[in-house]
Amino acid sequence: MSHASFLSRREFLQCLADASACGFCLSGQAAGQAASEQDASQLYDVARFGNVHLLHFTDCHAQLLPLHFREPSVNLGLGTAQGQWPHLVGEQLLKAAQIAPGSRLAHAFTSLDFAAASARYGKVGGFAHLATLIKQLRANRPQAILLDGGDTWQGSATALWTKGQDMVDACLLLGVDAMTAHWEMTLGQSRVQELIGKMQGKIAFLAQNVHTQDFGDEVFAPTLWREMNGVPVAIIGQAFPYTPIANPRHLVPDWRFGLEEESLQKHINTARAKGAQVVVLLSHNGMDVDLKMASRVTGLDAILG
Repeated sequence: MSHASFLSRREFLQCLADASACGFCLSGQAAGQAASEQDASQLYDVARFGNVHLLHFTDCHAQLLPLHFREPSVNLGLGTAQGQWPHLVGEQLLKAAQIAPGSRLAHAFTSLDFAAASARYGKVGGFAHLATLIKQLRANRPQAILLDGGDTWQGSATALWTKGQDMVDACLLLGVDAMTAHWEMTLGQSRVQELIGKMQGKIAFLAQNVHTQDFGDEVFAPTLWREMNGVPVAIIGQAFPYTPIANPRHLVPDWRFGLEEESLQKHINTARAKGAQVVVLLSHNGMDVDLKMASRVTGLDAILG
């Protein structure tokens, strides 16, 4: 029987501190404790558990180098989502996550005292730091799958100049196993297909919810199949469903996007029928939509978005 790495709420908050940094020059302790000046590498000493290991990053927007990143001061949640994760910001977030004000983690997750905290703690992010973290986490997690949630090929000058090639190269070096997409589509459907061709056999481009306008055929592979430590795993991709509305329609004239929950359920059922013990959705829906979708389909073990 497989034992996948699923987390309690407290473990999840700790992993937020671990994973979101991805090269934050953070030192400190878990949420609920004041940050200390211990070795920053200790922040990532996450105990291994389970035998299915999934590593995930998303929305880097082609930022290869560290930068000063300011978290939002407003994140509106509508209806029952108001005042709930992931819409908490500022002091509300610190209180909910039990993070000490003025700490490194407070700077990582909020915009409070941003100028002073930036001067004190420096820049965050960077693919060199991310690569170091991935290498560290993979060292004692054999066959761990690295997943990219999308918004990777767009957002920097070099990505613009190379039409996304710099980010494809960077992700190949990181050892990404699979990705889904949103702003990648602003490169245009021909360029997207060209870059996917360059990743063939190395990075799976997954999107079960993108079909051709004419006959409704699947444009991209829906599922990545892997066996990890003897456990069959299926990763299903879900691209941003509102791409033709959020971005120029003329860039993807031949493709239809949508939530496609019936199609998703079909792929989940297929994965289970083929023996997958773990079925994960790699999604760019956004958390509110993911939560709703999770209530309308069956058979998913986790959603990474």
